Amino acid sequence: MSGDDILVLGGNGFIGSALVRRLQTEGRHVHVISPHSSPVLSSGVTFHRGSMGDDKILKAILPGCRTIVHAASGTNPGSSARCASQESRLNISPSLSFVEALDRQEEFHLIFVSSGGTVYGNPETLPASEEDALHPLSYYAAGKIALEAFFRVVAKPPMKTLSIVRPSNVYGPGQMFRPDFGVIRTMLEYLHRGHVMEIWGDGETIRDYLYIDDMVEAILRIVGQPTDNETYNVGSGVGLSLNQIVRIIERVCGTRLNVRYRAQRRSDVSGIVLDSSLLSRRTGWRSTVPFEEGIAKTWRWLLDQENRT
Repeated sequence: MSGDDILVLGGNGFIGSALVRRLQTEGRHVHVISPHSSPVLSSGVTFHRGSMGDDKILKAILPGCRTIVHAASGTNPGSSARCASQESRLNISPSLSFVEALDRQEEFHLIFVSSGGTVYGNPETLPASEEDALHPLSYYAAGKIALEAFFRVVAKPPMKTLSIVRPSNVYGPGQMFRPDFGVIRTMLEYLHRGHVMEIWGDGETIRDYLYIDDMVEAILRIVGQPTDNETYNVGSGVGLSLNQIVRIIERVCGTRLNVRYRAQRRSDVSGIVLDSSLLSRRTGWRSTVPFEEGIAKTWRWLLDQENRT
């Protein structure tokens, strides 16, 4: 194991698994730590079953992994909405054990996947930049902000650097269906099944949606800058309401989606679009997949998955 290996925390998740596949194609050796069962892995990936705070595993692999991508999360804004202790138990506590392991390392470049869609709350102006104040409306967002702060403490440049990535709502092929998480995936699932899609509020909530390949490319650009020590928004820069998304999905898929509106939740952000110009200036990155194209690709993937079962 050389120092050129990459450790991906959350490598079984949506973003993490897509990143691992891309790293494999580029010939990088990847280590994945996850408490869940091992995915189907090809050569170039070593899977370690356990917690990100497992000291035995970390002592064995961290010295050979100068690059670390933390894309692990055990919650979402809805799942921990009424349970702050769940955010602590599933996200903050395991990550703090990992911080203690990092503190013993002489050198690393940590890329932490935070949440651009939640940490700014409802900004006064859009699009939101990295300089805007942080106003969490959910325990999930508060947890992300807390971890950003803890990782900043342990990252001491120039040998220990931290890149914080704040993505918008990421969607695309490979995203598993989980109720109340991932509105694009949920809408397509309910459309396919003929189920009723419940929308919180009047459907005019604005979000920034980013295709998974664009998200992975953004992380790879930052991986290529080992001395980077910056915070980046990663989004399409285009705001779409839930009602607009329903119409686009119906047009692309050629089927009507049954929708039922429910009362707005206090923890939901009413509008967020991200300014990703800093990342573009530093790395040349930009989003390349238009929303309708991304929906079409995701819909075809979903139908293909159905045909294989």
